[in-house]
Amino acid sequence: MSQRFAEALARLSATIAERRAADQGASYTAQLLSDPLRAAKKLGEEAVETVIAAIGTDKDAIAAESADLVYHWLVVLAAAGVSLDEVAAKLEAREGTSGLAEKASRNPS
Repeated sequence: MSQRFAEALARLSATIAERRAADQGASYTAQLLSDPLRAAKKLGEEAVETVIAAIGTDKDAIAAESADLVYHWLVVLAAAGVSLDEVAAKLEAREGTSGLAEKASRNPS
């Protein structure tokens, strides 16, 4: 991950945490944090929009939709009380494991 992205992610995460106490009438983030179902639906919408952008060749559209996706993903994590360190721990636990093997371990058939 680029240093620039890591710093932007840290700033955005901190801003989202600060907005938890903000007036919902003045903060979209505060509205989403107070309604985890709405936040989850928005994350799904942004995921679909990112997929649609990825099908095309417009790199700017992919970057813009990805930014929306990351923002809504961070809001969902915050609303659920899941820290980035908890996500990192899950990723670290999977390091060195084939994606196919990891997926098979979750869905034994």
